[in-house]
Amino acid sequence: MAEQLQVFGFWESAFSRRVELALKLKGIEYQYFEEDLPHNKSHLLLQYNPIHKKVPVLVHNGNPISESLVILEYIDENWKTNPLLPQHPHDRAVARFWAKFIDDKVVVAVVKAAGSKGEEREKAVEETGEALGALEKELGSRTLFGGERVGFVDVVGSVIVGWVPAIEECFGFEVLRGNKFPNLMKWSEEVAKHGVVKEILPPKHEIVAFMEANWKF
Repeated sequence: MAEQLQVFGFWESAFSRRVELALKLKGIEYQYFEEDLPHNKSHLLLQYNPIHKKVPVLVHNGNPISESLVILEYIDENWKTNPLLPQHPHDRAVARFWAKFIDDKVVVAVVKAAGSKGEEREKAVEETGEALGALEKELGSRTLFGGERVGFVDVVGSVIVGWVPAIEECFGFEVLRGNKFPNLMKWSEEVAKHGVVKEILPPKHEIVAFMEANWKF
C-alpha cells in the first residue's frame, strides 16, 4: 500500500512553507491542500487540528501532525534521505535550540514591532535586533547553519529570508537590512538562491501585498 502524505497549508504562512521546503529538500511526494485562512477554514483542517485550528498540518496515512517544528522533526525521523538534523546528539540539540529561538524570539519580536507604534515599536525593534544579533554570533563565518547544505535551522530560518524583509517594508521599520548583521545577510542570500527555496518561498512583493490587505493591528 502506497503512503499517503498530505499537507494542509496557506501560501503566505512561513510556518506552512517550511514544511513544504523540508519535504522538497528530501524529495518526498505529497498532496497539497491550500486553505483559505483569512475567510473560510476547511472542515478537514478543523478535523485534523481541532486544538489550534491553523496550518500547517501534515497527514501521514490518515494520522495528523500539527505545529511546524514538530512536523519537521517527524519528517526527518521518518524519511532518512537528506537529513535535516545533524547526526551527533549534541549538535541535534543545538539545532533544536536555535530553531525554537527563531520562533520564540525573532518571530515574536518582529510581529510585535509590526503591530505597535512609538516607544513600544522601538522596544520591539530593539528586541528583534538583540535576537538577530544572537543568531549572527551563532552563525559566525559559516555559509549555512546546516554546514554544507540547507539543514533544520536554515529551513526554520526561511521566515527570516522571506518574511522579515517583507514585514520591514510593509510596516516601515528596519532591523535586518543595513550593515548590522553581515553574516545573516550573506546567509539569507545563500538560502534564497537555493533552487528548492526559490520554488517554495513566495516573492516578497506578494507577501507585502497580502500583509497590507489583511494584517490589521
